[in-house]
Amino acid sequence: QHGLMRSTGPVAIKRKTRCPHQERTGTNIYKKGGEEVIKPAEIMAICNQKGGVGKTVTTISLGIGLARMGKRVLLADIDAQGSLTASLGYQHPDQIEKTLATVMGRIITDEPLIPGEGIIRHEEGIDLLPANIELSGLEVTLVNTMSRETILREYLNSVRDQYDVILLDCCPSLGMLTINALAAADEVVIPMQAHYLSLKGFEQLIRTISNVKRKINPGLDIAGILITMADMRTNYSREIVNLLRDAYGNDVRIFDSIIPLSIRAAETSAEGRSIYLHDPAGKV
Repeated sequence: QHGLMRSTGPVAIKRKTRCPHQERTGTNIYKKGGEEVIKPAEIMAICNQKGGVGKTVTTISLGIGLARMGKRVLLADIDAQGSLTASLGYQHPDQIEKTLATVMGRIITDEPLIPGEGIIRHEEGIDLLPANIELSGLEVTLVNTMSRETILREYLNSVRDQYDVILLDCCPSLGMLTINALAAADEVVIPMQAHYLSLKGFEQLIRTISNVKRKINPGLDIAGILITMADMRTNYSREIVNLLRDAYGNDVRIFDSIIPLSIRAAETSAEGRSIYLHDPAGKV
């Protein structure tokens, strides 16, 4: 009744069913009928229009965690504030010459893409497509662009065969950049703080996802809601979590894992490295 999409896949990546005769020969290469077939990357948007719910830390932790499992991972910063870029150690994103705005601009102006342009290799084993304030200007340009909702998807399709997973760190709004991310994604993870105000904006986000699924990207699904920064010692947090499960648990998956409130997680953004290096024995 809320237009929610049910998801029953695993927490991180929901793999598409493949032919039983396929034999895996590489990270994302399969043999099918004696021929090698490249399986394109899963694209996952980490999305919530409310700021401060842990989208960026979730993107980094999930991405580097998958890289530590041997996956080839690309993190894309879909936010003109460059939060993901800064949190990975590039503290002055506005000084980066080639960014997401650069490659999306090439598509808008029908210029050929340069392989690897703008992608930075991070020391913890992932690739980063950074963003800075130029992305804000590009979002304005998108308004008058033909097929404006699918510009990001067109770019990601050009690099999709090079990765197993592509994670999109969305901006805290439901503007054109977020629509582009949802149009490109296979799945959406919704980080949500255990606060009342997080619940208030949830239905608007669900309506946006439903509209994108219906009109632009029929393959889009909700992987689930990830509860973040929760202090489960308090009655308040427990009540919010229970309210969320009662209201939406039958319609959309709510991950069993709850990310606890910890200053150590917040410190990772200033340190420019992941929680795996900053606090490997911590509860987060």
